[in-house]
Amino acid sequence: MLQMTRAMPPTDAAPRHAARAALLAPLLAGLLAALPPTALGAPPAGPDATTPAASAAPPGAAPAAEATPGAAPAAAAPPGAAPAAESSPDTRGLDEEIQGLKKDVVDLNKDLFILEEELLFPANTQVAVFLSLDVGQFFALDAVQLKLDQKEVINYLYTPREVDALLKGGVQRLYLGNLKVGAHELVAFFSGKGPNARAYKRGASLRFEKGVGAKYLELKIDDRQRKLQPEFEIKDWE
Repeated sequence: MLQMTRAMPPTDAAPRHAARAALLAPLLAGLLAALPPTALGAPPAGPDATTPAASAAPPGAAPAAEATPGAAPAAAAPPGAAPAAESSPDTRGLDEEIQGLKKDVVDLNKDLFILEEELLFPANTQVAVFLSLDVGQFFALDAVQLKLDQKEVINYLYTPREVDALLKGGVQRLYLGNLKVGAHELVAFFSGKGPNARAYKRGASLRFEKGVGAKYLELKIDDRQRKLQPEFEIKDWE
């Protein structure tokens, strides 16, 4: 049986290849017809063009429909090259439109944030507490705790990046809230490392009068060279 299998000639191979070529030829012809002229190396047709694209082919060249199934895609230019070049202006326009929309979203978010603050903290009841640093030699800030009328309103823990920004002259809005008109007391506790890198905790307090308008207070931490230690105070912006 093994010898008989080897001796049998492949009589059905040629008809199979012929049938496969007959099926692929119309498909390749349709694909070549659907490609833009620039993908086949021919200039795009314009109003002044009178010669068909097929006449520009060199003499003796086979028509696109009669080309060998495996050779036509290799001879043609990469299909994605010309469309990519043609669509680049549209891509740039789309990128610019996306960037414009992002900017509009950022502006809208900022306006909404301001409106939210005005609604939640109206000027007649608003109180804001800011913090600034002028230290670096005698004190390293770690945390701040605020009490307003014997009630804790915030306990803030600082990161090294935030402390570095404050040391460079930044001012932080530490607290924003509402207070009714009248007398109030603010107490602040500062924690960190003092002289000789020891744990250091100090406090400061201020009694103030809340009027009809907004109230602004500032926590200031300064280095005192004559005392060789930091100084903590609360300033009322009247």
